[in-house]
Amino acid sequence: MIRTRITDLFGVKYPIIQGGMIWVSGWRLAAAVAKAGAVGLIGAGSMMPELLREHIRKIKKEDPQGAWGVNLPIFFQYAEEMVSIILEEGVKIVFTSGGSPKKYTHRLKEQGIKVAHVTATPDLAVKCEEAGVDAVVVEGFEAGGHNGRDELTTMVLVPQAVDAVKIPVIAAGGIYDGRGMAAALAMGAEGVQIGTRFAATIESSAHDHFKKAMLHASPTDTFLILRKLIPARVIKNTWFERVFEAEKQGATEEELLRIIGEKRTKIGMFDGDLEEGELQIGQAVGAIRDLPSAGALVLDIARDCENILRGGVFR
Repeated sequence: MIRTRITDLFGVKYPIIQGGMIWVSGWRLAAAVAKAGAVGLIGAGSMMPELLREHIRKIKKEDPQGAWGVNLPIFFQYAEEMVSIILEEGVKIVFTSGGSPKKYTHRLKEQGIKVAHVTATPDLAVKCEEAGVDAVVVEGFEAGGHNGRDELTTMVLVPQAVDAVKIPVIAAGGIYDGRGMAAALAMGAEGVQIGTRFAATIESSAHDHFKKAMLHASPTDTFLILRKLIPARVIKNTWFERVFEAEKQGATEEELLRIIGEKRTKIGMFDGDLEEGELQIGQAVGAIRDLPSAGALVLDIARDCENILRGGVFR
């Protein structure tokens, strides 16, 4: 057992948070992680409000006492409705992202909910603390999906954020095994949030084609695009090449939106179109070579981290 303020805050055995990824993090994945002694998150960013309610009710039935919660992008058009559902359904943990943490933190904490916010710079971590969150996730440039514009890597970001705030810091971005977790804790983080590695698990709702693409990806197969809109790290494919070329030619935001089209993440990550879909994933994808159960993954990461912290070697 690795005890930190994060394990105490969420009542878990391991200070590991499974990222609430769009199209990937449904109730099955969150429940499997929670049952293994970590924090599981439902990714609300790709759901309609009533689908989120359905996922919450299913996980409540599967694991009523577990440490699971919801990841809510604040900029999402249905965020207000989803906050109401979160409150109505008695969710105990919420991770917010993609907007000001001031918007919902007070309202959520009034109902006894533990709140963390995801950000990408030390200065913004301070703003999260000022907004009253219980913990802050600082996510480095290595991470998949929507990313910070300042390109701070996890190794640089984490210790500076730890020095800047008094609340617990959770490290994210490029962490996929016990070595990364031990490194994050050594830098002063009190937990880790892991996305990409949990996307490639049995319980992940990613399409099988997407999971197979993760298994065969190299460390250089991802790239950050859409810097004029909301930066996103994706696997390079036919759709990526069109967007990348348009950006090189100086396309406007309106032109990029037309090229992107609608529901690109669903097309790629959930429907499995590996050429025309948007495949959001982090640089850690180059290390993935198997599809374990989420529970086994939690235990492997925690065991290896504990071994390293005791002065052992990585197996």
